[in-house]
Amino acid sequence: MTRAKPWHGVLVATALPLREARSGGPAIDFDTYAGHIAWLAANGCDGVTPNGSLGEYQNLSPEERARVVSTALSAAPEGFTVMPGVAAYGADEARRWAEQAAEAGAPAVMLLPPNSYRADHRAVIDHYRRVAGAGVPVVAYNNPHDTKVDLVPELLAELYAEGLIVAVKEFSGDIRRFYQITELAPGLDVLAGTDDLALEMAIAGSPGWIAGYPNAFPRACAALWAAATQGDLATALPLYRTLHPLLRWDSRTEFVQAIKFSMDLVGRHGGPCRRPRLPLTPEHEALVREATEKAIAEGLT
Repeated sequence: MTRAKPWHGVLVATALPLREARSGGPAIDFDTYAGHIAWLAANGCDGVTPNGSLGEYQNLSPEERARVVSTALSAAPEGFTVMPGVAAYGADEARRWAEQAAEAGAPAVMLLPPNSYRADHRAVIDHYRRVAGAGVPVVAYNNPHDTKVDLVPELLAELYAEGLIVAVKEFSGDIRRFYQITELAPGLDVLAGTDDLALEMAIAGSPGWIAGYPNAFPRACAALWAAATQGDLATALPLYRTLHPLLRWDSRTEFVQAIKFSMDLVGRHGGPCRRPRLPLTPEHEALVREATEKAIAEGLT
């Protein structure tokens, strides 16, 4: 599939490699992060979305968050998209992060609705209007499970009609939303947001997948997406079946820990998380290990 726009293709919501420090919480290993960006590009991914939930943006200082963006942009090869998440508790802060991303050279940003309270219709429109004023294309992110604000198809159509968004990362978990959104807002790109619905979204015609598990299995996930978008189910389905026990973790509370653990198992540094996230329980660790080792044994690394 030809990438017509920067947010098309497989964009990886990057995990942030952390290492235990002598004092305080785990520190970011920016050199390893830069290497991770280059590795994802070399293994078939089309871009990254740093400073999302998987990147633990809520636990970063302003200086760290800005450096994550600049590190990703410096490490990205030509044609490789860096689309930072700019979510914040307030619209003014999100606008500042959008401006920072644009000044750093990012071609687009990804934005959750207000997540500090359950915003009503007017507040959501105002939020996106404020951030869109930064002048950089905005990809909305619908995650009603975490934000408690649902960007329903009618609301997305209104945001698109006003020119406030160019696409949406759809994380409701309801595949029917794809068809509803594209009917109400022709031209709005509906991107796969839940890893364990990637195949279904690709078959429906989604032009992109903002994904978590390519952090550990970039080559296999890129091959899955390419085959599915081309209608090659003979290739896509076996990959999807092997990966699906892992992809399901993307929608669980422990998704950051699970993906980082898989990264460690395949030889990439995921490392610990910052609190309040705690290590996986022994039961969860065993499940992730089993599914990861199965994928490794089948040659998906």
